Amino acid sequence: MTPKEAYYKAYNLGERIPKLEPIIIKDAKSSFRYALHVIEGRWELGELVMSKDAFYSYYYARDVIKGRWELGEPVISKDAKCSYWYAQDVIKGRFILGEPAISKDSEYSYLYAEDVIKGKLPDFMHNQMILDNNEYAKYYVKFIK
Repeated sequence: MTPKEAYYKAYNLGERIPKLEPIIIKDAKSSFRYALHVIEGRWELGELVMSKDAFYSYYYARDVIKGRWELGEPVISKDAKCSYWYAQDVIKGRFILGEPAISKDSEYSYLYAEDVIKGKLPDFMHNQMILDNNEYAKYYVKFIK
């Protein structure tokens, strides 16, 4: 049985099935969905596998924990999109650990300035935006003026 099949079995029965949990924890998506839809709360057994996936770490923090989840932050911080989402939707402020990844993506840097910081980016991000000299850099320059 795959982790997905094990999750769906529990989901369709509407209850935890402890004997299937060792199968479910082999997959981040199935672990996240099991926590969200079956347990309807934090599921520590599945956290290790989720903490290795940026998207499911972000979703777990946002939808299950409903707040910061430090175990998932290192992997989230390696992905520009997830770092931006995490800053905007979970922290509701700067995610300093994710700023280096965000700075490598001019679209998310611009969105981070506009939606999270609500102003000029930290110097290293600002300088990178100016060097990028693309459409998002132009939006950014207009935004901060």
